[in-house]
Amino acid sequence: MLRALAVDDERPSLEELLYLLHADPRIGSAEGAGDATEALRRINRALESGPGGPEAIDVVFLDIQMPGLDGLDLARLLTGFAQPPLVVFVTAHEDFAVQAFDLKAVDYVLKPVRKERLAEAVRRAAELTGSAPRIPVHEPDPDHIPVELGGVTRFVAVDDITHVEAQGDYARLHTDKGSHLVRIPLSTLEERWRSRGFVRIHRRHLVALRHVGELRLDAGTVSVVVGGEELQVSRRHARELRDLLMRRP
Repeated sequence: MLRALAVDDERPSLEELLYLLHADPRIGSAEGAGDATEALRRINRALESGPGGPEAIDVVFLDIQMPGLDGLDLARLLTGFAQPPLVVFVTAHEDFAVQAFDLKAVDYVLKPVRKERLAEAVRRAAELTGSAPRIPVHEPDPDHIPVELGGVTRFVAVDDITHVEAQGDYARLHTDKGSHLVRIPLSTLEERWRSRGFVRIHRRHLVALRHVGELRLDAGTVSVVVGGEELQVSRRHARELRDLLMRRP
């Protein structure tokens, strides 16, 4: 059973989050804090109590934008502790996801919080603390990839993705209709989608051959136009890319 601390300066959001946490059978206890300073005091008591003590906290569900010390500041402070609690960010802002996972966050849940999405974050935290039952893992749909936007999970067709850009432990999927951030390293997508015609052209970019409109050579540099955007091709990938494009049906 997880012991949780929810942190949010907006009272209605905090009460809603606590309500959802209390309804999850994997949460043994959940209490709230109205700002990061109060949360830090509570976490200090938990660490002094020890992992088996009555004040212990396993996971912190943390808002980001708060007055004074914000959620990212608090998470940075926690990285300095020997045995800090796990952190799940719960925020209305998508823009901080890369920073959040750089701080080793377990998950990044967007507001408005859906019960099913929060349950997934609790599941991840429970697995990391060793308190989760083993559940069979189902193979993902090879033709689609789930992305989250504004608290809604959508399934983007892999064939619609023109190129992928590395952003730390994240990857940004580009389509003709926009882009989506997913918590999957570029190297993982490269391996998973190689058979679907995706090719690495740079340490930061993976492109779908079917969407390459132009190959450009200029003073020894190589670039491609894909999805209306020109991307540089690194020297080590240039020959392979030209060969693949020439053999493309």
